[in-house]
Amino acid sequence: MQPIQAVTWSDDGDGVRILDQRLLPEREVYRVLRSVDEVCEAIKTLAVRGAPAIGIAAAMGLVLSAKRGATVVSFEGLGGAFARLAATRPTAVNLTRALDRMQKVGLEHKGDAGEMAAALRDEATKILEEDRAMCRRIGEFGATLIADGARLLTHCNTGALATGGIGTALAAVYVAVASGKRVEVYADETRPLLQGSRLTAWELQRAGIPVTVLADGAAASLLRDGEVDLCIVGADRIATNGDVANKVGTYPLAIVACRHSVPFYVAAPTSTFDPATSRGDEILIEQRSADELRRVLGARTAPADVPVYNPAFDVTPAELISAIVSDRGIHRPPYDFSEPA
Repeated sequence: MQPIQAVTWSDDGDGVRILDQRLLPEREVYRVLRSVDEVCEAIKTLAVRGAPAIGIAAAMGLVLSAKRGATVVSFEGLGGAFARLAATRPTAVNLTRALDRMQKVGLEHKGDAGEMAAALRDEATKILEEDRAMCRRIGEFGATLIADGARLLTHCNTGALATGGIGTALAAVYVAVASGKRVEVYADETRPLLQGSRLTAWELQRAGIPVTVLADGAAASLLRDGEVDLCIVGADRIATNGDVANKVGTYPLAIVACRHSVPFYVAAPTSTFDPATSRGDEILIEQRSADELRRVLGARTAPADVPVYNPAFDVTPAELISAIVSDRGIHRPPYDFSEPA
């Protein structure tokens, strides 16, 4: 079985190849994006998603904008592409960090457009390769928290579909299983777009790892009944004090885990740590389309004109987090991520 590659270069090297996650689990369809507009659309509509994968896709999208056919664009000509890509998903810090890296490289080579385009491609490839390595290290550290026979609860999708490698929280599962440990996973549906049931269950079944899907609202009872040994989730932005922004529904899960004395872990690469954000209430939370709630998977599920509150993320305070796993190790409270990663 071929490993999942959520985002990579196309075979001809002139496009960005993604697995269109909007169509899973019914269809496994790969698309090649040929322009920055197509990359922006893919990120906005969640064809490519997950904080690390978004950063990779944005970096590659900028490369597409730097060379349009036979025309090489000057650094000044990339301004619009930077802005459009940065605006696609405001909460995930990996996006802005990847673009900041690309902008720095562009400035260093702005005197020669051809040289700049080549340097941008090298940097985007480096971001992809670094993410793969970070995922592996997260998995190796995270696997030490998973005992043989563990029953694990996760939220949203934090596997290969969300990164350039084997994932963040799910990387710990993959490494644990590869080492011979028996692991069972409970996957929250993750409403309203069902990234847990559509994506995590698909990915784990594909890997032969036992997985059970449950409604988000059923997690509290599962934890109360002692059916879960640990929770592990991903992150889209981590403040310097350890507050974590992640897919909406993470915060109530952390509260319930604390209530029932179940360890609650967060796994993320250092590219998700934001030294410019001191605490969670400073994080801009993306508000998604009302129709994501009014129409779920194409079916009308609410009155057409009813007001909707649809944040994509919530913030889990640091005091509810047992440990944060990064590619640098396992971080225990009190957290201090004030130094740049």
